[in-house]
Amino acid sequence: MTAYRRAATLLPAAQGAFFSKLILPFQKSTNAISQTVRFQSHHGKTSRALHTSAQLLVTKLLSVDELFARHSLQEYLKRMETEYSECLRIVNSSVMETKCSEDELKTKRSQVSLLTPLIQCIRELDTKYKDMAETEMLLKDEDPALRELAELEQEACLHNIQNLRQKILDLLIPEEEVDLSDLILEVTAGVGGQEAMLFTAEVFDMYQGFAQHHGWSFDILEHMTSEIGGLRHASASISGQQSYKRMKFEAGVHRVQRVPKTEKQSRMHTSTMTVAVLPQPTEISFTINPKDLRIDTKRASGAGGQHVNTTDSAVRIVHLPTGVVAECQQERSQLKNREKAMKALRAKLYSMKLEEETSKRYNQRKVQIGDKGRSEKIRTYNFAQDRITDHRIGLTVHDVKSFMLGEDLLDEMNTSLQEFSNQEVLMELLEENG
Repeated sequence: MTAYRRAATLLPAAQGAFFSKLILPFQKSTNAISQTVRFQSHHGKTSRALHTSAQLLVTKLLSVDELFARHSLQEYLKRMETEYSECLRIVNSSVMETKCSEDELKTKRSQVSLLTPLIQCIRELDTKYKDMAETEMLLKDEDPALRELAELEQEACLHNIQNLRQKILDLLIPEEEVDLSDLILEVTAGVGGQEAMLFTAEVFDMYQGFAQHHGWSFDILEHMTSEIGGLRHASASISGQQSYKRMKFEAGVHRVQRVPKTEKQSRMHTSTMTVAVLPQPTEISFTINPKDLRIDTKRASGAGGQHVNTTDSAVRIVHLPTGVVAECQQERSQLKNREKAMKALRAKLYSMKLEEETSKRYNQRKVQIGDKGRSEKIRTYNFAQDRITDHRIGLTVHDVKSFMLGEDLLDEMNTSLQEFSNQEVLMELLEENG
């Protein structure tokens, strides 16, 4: 449905009526919203269905028009204009400069700088509204040629208005510094024995494919395999543009329902695994006192080549004040393993610090991120029904095989999670300022 809504915002009014008829058959009751969109592959051979199922209207993704129809949003935009004008007046007034302290002036200048892009869009939108009103007057003209030109102008105005509205909404959602971070990914097998470990290995491969799909680097830090090829635990450092921002909603408990390879009587099993996504801080934003660390070395264990069990290359670092532990044995060099273990430790400690600072803010969110979503399943992978359901936003995608490649389908679900989260942030902002 996300793709349809996105397309709808770009359609002119005449086409919008057709579009409404197209969507209408898929809509259900307000207490159980269910929509279907079919995606056709580039080769024209396969199609897959996308459904959304929400229990309450609060989880319904509102359109740009619906958001701008809200009185609270209009009042907030007016308040921002007033605040901008007042700050600009103080900054430009030589009389006021003598009455304001340097710190106050610095704050006002900073506020003006932050609000300028938003105010420019609001004023440009007001201009487009006036152009639209003038165009509608021309539609009533007796000259057919003039009316035809007015219709073309109306379509262009509608397109520009929708683009400006979307830009304003994007500017209202504050950028979080942590979204610019790289990340440490950790996967751990949960309930389900060997089957849980096999699924953990598949999910780890899925995220490696997701990183490759986006052109990010994927550096494995830990890789503890099971007897039959699954994963007990693994971690990786992922670096690339918007890597944490795109991956943060994957954190939580993932549930799989299928007949395991180890099952001889074809019975369906339910297993779980846990994903942790930890923002990777820079040296400047987060430092660790070396006196707080205990660094141990040992011989690497498990499959890995001739260096295993011959040199003390594996490194284990313990942060004494918190008891947080990080290990690495992937490299032959003890120095490289130490660097990777420190990278993982810093990410864990930074995540703990970040969680303390933001726990109140995210406490009421439906779309949870980080450790907040780990107390219950966030997603179910049902192989028998060939579906993946994200329980936070009630979104179900079909075609498990394609989803597990970590490419377009995972990207689509990830985009939907981001859009729902952005809407929650916007609603919280309007409530706080209401």
